Amino acid sequence: MFDKLEGILERYEEILQQLNDPNIVNDQANYRKLMKEQSDLEPIVEAYSAYKAANQTIEDSRMILDEESDEEMRELAKEEMNEAKEQIAQLEEQLKILLLPKDENDDKNVIVEIRAGAGGDEAALFAAELYRMYCMYAETMRWKTELADINENGLGGFKEVVFMVNGQGAYSKLKYESGVHRVQRVPVTESGGRIHTSTATVAVMPEAEEVDVEIDMNDCKFDVFRASGNGGQCVNTTDSAVRLTHIPTGIVISCQDEKSQLKNKDKALKVLRARLYELEQQKKQDEESAKRRSQIGTGDRSEKIRTYNFPQGRVTDHRIKFTTHRLEQVMNGDIAEIIDNCIAADQAAKLAQVSE
Repeated sequence: MFDKLEGILERYEEILQQLNDPNIVNDQANYRKLMKEQSDLEPIVEAYSAYKAANQTIEDSRMILDEESDEEMRELAKEEMNEAKEQIAQLEEQLKILLLPKDENDDKNVIVEIRAGAGGDEAALFAAELYRMYCMYAETMRWKTELADINENGLGGFKEVVFMVNGQGAYSKLKYESGVHRVQRVPVTESGGRIHTSTATVAVMPEAEEVDVEIDMNDCKFDVFRASGNGGQCVNTTDSAVRLTHIPTGIVISCQDEKSQLKNKDKALKVLRARLYELEQQKKQDEESAKRRSQIGTGDRSEKIRTYNFPQGRVTDHRIKFTTHRLEQVMNGDIAEIIDNCIAADQAAKLAQVSE
């Protein structure tokens, strides 16, 4: 591990030197690439520097204990040594996590698809609440959300909603939300007061760049139509909505949120690129079955991951056996605690796999 850390430290110092080179600064593409690499290595370098400093403190304290006769100085040295030892133990664990292979998609923006599952209108209402929850969470993270497509049921619910989340590290957090979300509550339409169970499916896909997925436009069929549902004056009166059909895969995507047909076409292509990228990623994961098993449900749409129980005010994530009784806050976008626990469990599983 320490040989690797020394190599990272050398590379970090090399990057700093390169960034001061005027030739590099003038090459914007290379400059951005180096800045990104520096940003990725910086947390490791900082933790490793702190680790080395703590080790030096222990050595200095031992020297004082060997040479110093003053009892007050000896006590101070012992205290500093114990603090440094505790710090080293914490930093070793931190460094192990920082050295874990990083998901290449973690820094990407995401495209989220929420679909009502079992439960009819109640499932559609729950899908709309999940959409609101993610929008509020994104706001707390200072991420930007953009609606791409929406299919309403007339009661305020969504049969389907597709939206984009743009922000640093969006995928690193939201990837744990993919799967089946289940709600247990008494629907407003239920006169007998019986608790119903409904579901909604969430799919979180990293936004793919053109270099990640190349789309042959000859494989794409575009249809235009008039947007439906809520919208401004132009949205519902012009043929601005776009339906994209990818002929080889049969994937169909509709985008109608923008007034401009060109903007809707661009969004549809972004969603298609993300879908195709996800299919490719799924193939790789299926080939690496052991790695797939070690992950905390970061992509399987059919996996039941979470239950929102309204009568008990409880939210349970079944993958990590985590429960909170802060349901109201969760539905208002406060899902950081759940996501942080998913990240910690994922890291623990990967660390266990590395040590095997």
